[in-house]
Amino acid sequence: MMEVLFVTAEAYPLMKVGGLGDVSYALPKNLIEIGVDIRVIMPKYKFPKKIKRKMKKIANFTTYIGWKTVDCNLFTIKSEGVQYYFIDNPFYFYRANAYGYHDDHERFIFFSKAVLEGIKYMGDFKPDIVHCNDWHSALVIPLKSIYYLGNTIYDNIRTIFTIHNILYQGIYGKDILWMLGLDENKYFTDTTLKYYEGISFMKWAILTADRITTVSKTYSEEIRQPELGYGLNYILEKRKQLLSGIQNGIDYEVFNPATDKELYFNYDLYNLDNKYKNKLKVQEELGFKVDQDIPVISMITRLTDQKGVGLLEGIVGQLMELDIQLIIIGTGEDHYEQDLKYFSKKYANKFRAIIEFNETLSKRIYSASDMFLMPSKFEPCGLSQLIAMRYGTVPIVRSTGGLKDTVMDYSEYTGEGDGFTFKGYDALEFYNVIKRAVDIFNSDKVLWKKLCARIMSKDNSWKVSSYKYRRLYEKLI
Repeated sequence: MMEVLFVTAEAYPLMKVGGLGDVSYALPKNLIEIGVDIRVIMPKYKFPKKIKRKMKKIANFTTYIGWKTVDCNLFTIKSEGVQYYFIDNPFYFYRANAYGYHDDHERFIFFSKAVLEGIKYMGDFKPDIVHCNDWHSALVIPLKSIYYLGNTIYDNIRTIFTIHNILYQGIYGKDILWMLGLDENKYFTDTTLKYYEGISFMKWAILTADRITTVSKTYSEEIRQPELGYGLNYILEKRKQLLSGIQNGIDYEVFNPATDKELYFNYDLYNLDNKYKNKLKVQEELGFKVDQDIPVISMITRLTDQKGVGLLEGIVGQLMELDIQLIIIGTGEDHYEQDLKYFSKKYANKFRAIIEFNETLSKRIYSASDMFLMPSKFEPCGLSQLIAMRYGTVPIVRSTGGLKDTVMDYSEYTGEGDGFTFKGYDALEFYNVIKRAVDIFNSDKVLWKKLCARIMSKDNSWKVSSYKYRRLYEKLI
C-alpha cells in the first residue's frame, strides 16, 4: 500500500478557513477507502480541550529559523479513520485564526521545516509521496532536496503540489531569506524563489515538484494565461506536461439534506415538499413575506472582489424591483460589509445581509433557497455551487474555472442543463441571467421542481476525483 503524507494548513472540523479545509478533510477519507494509506499533517492550533485530550505526543525535536533553534512537538490522533499529525509550537500556532498575522511567513517557514524533520518520528510510516497544498506548505518541496540531500528516506520521496488559489502565493520581501538559512546569491534567482523584487513560496514549489495539480480542468488552463496566472503563468506553461486539473468534490456525508441534523426538515429528491418547508421557516425567521411562490436567492461567500460581490452591488437596486428575496451570508472586506448592511436596512422586507460565518445557518439557507449566486471574477474550483446542487438549489454562476466545469447552462429547448451561466464579468449580463432564472421559476413550477430533482441526482462527491489522485500517485512511485 502506497503511503502519502498530506500537508495542509487547515482541515475541517479542526480548523477551517475556506475550501482547503473541506478538501483536507474529505479527500484523505475517500483515498483511504480505495486503498491509499494517506495521513494528514497540519499545525496544532488552539484546539478545544476535548480534542487535545485525545491527542498523543509522539516526539519532541528542534528545527531552525535562521540562527534560532526552535522547539517542536509532534502529536497524533485518529479521527474518522484518518491518522492526523500535528506540528506543535504555542508561539506560532496558539492564536485565534489560522492566518492573517504579520509573521505568517515565519510561522509557515517553521511549519514546513518541522514537517520535514517530523517525518523521522512517524514510526513505520515512511511516505512515498508528500502532497503539499497552497503556499503555506510550499517550501516543504524544495527544502526537502536542500536540507536532506543524500538521506535515502527523503531522496526516495516524490512530491505533489496542489494550487488551490494562485492569487495567494506567499509573497514576501527577500529580507526574510535569512530565516531559511539560504545563501541569497544562490537562491534569490529566477529559477528559485525570486518573484520580481521579492520572493514567492508557491513559485519555488511549482518549479521543483514532481507533479502539480489544481482543482479543476478549466482552472489548470486559465492559470497558464497572463490574466489569471499572477506572474507564474510562464512557469506553468513550461511545466504543463506535469500539470493536472482534478475537480474537487464535496463530502456527501457532511452535506446530505436527507440526514443533515442542522436543517429544520430533512428531504431528498423524492420529497422536495420538505425543502419548501425549510424555505417557509427561513422566510419567517428573517421577517420576509412567507410565500413559497416568491423565489429566495442566496449567496454564501467571502465578501471579496474575487467572489464578484462588487458585481452584485451594482445591480441590487434593479434586483429589488423584482418580486424576490435575497440573502447574503459572509464576512470579508469592510467596505463590502458596510455596503451590504446598508442595503439590508434599505430593503429590509426582502434583503438580508448576515455578516458572519455560521455553518449551521449556511446549511439552512442552502436548503431554503431556490437559487444560489456565484458571480466570481475567477473561481479555481468552487464548492458552494456543488453544495447548492446537493441541496436542490439551482446555481447561477459566471462561467469560469470550476464553475464552468460543473454547471451547464439550462436550455428551455432541450431541457438539458443544471443551472444558469453567464460569460462576461458584466453587471448587465449578471442581472439578465438572474432575471431569466426568475422568469422560468415563476412560469413553470413543475419544470423547476424537475430541475431541482435533477441537480440533486448528480454525483459531485469525491468518488471520481479520489481515483484520479490515486492514479496520479501510482504513476509517481
